[in-house]
Amino acid sequence: MTYTYLPSLLSHLPEIPPDSIISRTFYNGDEMKAILFGFAAGQELSEHTAARPAILHFLSGDARLTLGGDEMDAQAGTWVHMPAKLPHSVFARTPVVMVLLLV
Repeated sequence: MTYTYLPSLLSHLPEIPPDSIISRTFYNGDEMKAILFGFAAGQELSEHTAARPAILHFLSGDARLTLGGDEMDAQAGTWVHMPAKLPHSVFARTPVVMVLLLV
């Protein structure tokens, strides 16, 4: 049996430079792709869609999340499942670390 074990996701993310968004793919398998994002305060991932269903899991920080026409807060522990093609965006009010799972 094959598995992937990462004792600390945060160790895969370098320091987030000011005015930047960084991303690191830490898993890319047949059924899922996992990407770690780091947002500097004030940075935004503008509205877009994904061709596959996705899960967002916020690990730290405070963000404004838009899903379709709904706007809500996201912070450490926020978890979201999105169907394919749902317009969404993320605005980081503070430095934010988030995991994106494309399934």
